[in-house]
Formats: sequence, C-alpha cells, structure tokens
Amino acid sequence: MASNFSEWWSGLELLAKIYWGIAIPFTLFFILQLILTFFGGDVPHDGDADFDVETDHGISFQFFTLKNLIAFFTIFAWTGIASLDSGLSHGTSIFISLIAGLAMMLVMGGIFYLLGKATASGTLKMKNAVGAVGEVYMEIKAKRGNIGQIQVTVQGSLRTLEALTDDEEDIKPGAVVTVTNIINDSILMVSKSKL
Repeated sequence: MASNFSEWWSGLELLAKIYWGIAIPFTLFFILQLILTFFGGDVPHDGDADFDVETDHGISFQFFTLKNLIAFFTIFAWTGIASLDSGLSHGTSIFISLIAGLAMMLVMGGIFYLLGKATASGTLKMKNAVGAVGEVYMEIKAKRGNIGQIQVTVQGSLRTLEALTDDEEDIKPGAVVTVTNIINDSILMVSKSKL
C-alpha cells in the first residue's frame, strides 16, 4: 500500500500535490471543527477579526476568522482537485478554487453571524426603551418618591422594569406611561401618557 501511495504521489503534477497537501489537513480540521460545534464544544475563539462589518445590533460579520480560513482552504483545495481531474487548465483551476473558497468564507461568516445574532438578541439595551409606551405595574410616587415598576415591550419582548417619574402626581398601577429617559443605565424615567 505504501508503494501504491508513492507511485500515486509521484505521478501527480506540482499543482495537484499542492492541492492535496492543503486538502488533507484542512479537511481534518474542518471535520473536527464541525464535530466540536455540533456536540457542544468549540474551537477556541478567533479573537478580533481583521475585517468585519458592523451592524445596527452591534454584532459584527466576521470575514477573516480561523473557522472561515479553515473552510476556505478546505473548499479551495477540493475544488482545485476536482477542476484538475476535469481537465481544466491550471489558471482556470486556481481561479475557480479561489472563487469557491471565498464563497465558502461568506457562507460560514453568514452562518456564524446569524447564530451570534440569535444568541445575542436577548441582551437588553435600555436605550431601546426610550419612547416606548408601557403600563404601570407597581405604583410610582411623584417627584421620584420611590422606584416603581412598569411593564413595557422592549426589543420585541414584554419586560417588567424599574421606573421613576418627575410628574407632579403619583402614577397608579394600570396607568399608561411613556418612557422619556434612562437613569444610570438601569432605571426608566417615565411620564403619564396624555390620552
């Protein structure tokens, strides 16, 4: 079997040897990465991305990461092998391999972006509550007399949050209020809505 491998290897042209030299280790890394991802483990975090695109939600689309580079080289090598086996020229093979590898990086980046967005969407950003209309849950005393509570929909889910008011009168449970400001990044400033 060793002699068969030696014969096969020596019969390959240089570009095919390069493709196979990349394909074998990166395919093993890719499979390991998939296994760890699906069974609760993970490949160590990639750190900061060299290139990312910020979105309104603060989650970045990371293009140059370890996971994406493993995917790039895996698809690049196998596409190159397939292109050479199909009889394509070296230039065409390299071009197709690069396009396939870049496409795989975009797909992987998109998948991890969407997964990150799904897990991060539960993080409450209090500033998103400003302007929202809610209902008083626990009485709020006038002129910041106490910290009451309101129920308000923020980021698509109903939440019970602490609130103060500068209004002249107490705001009783069931009253409709509007969030006007945030105090100390944790307490809502509300005012009774004029109906």
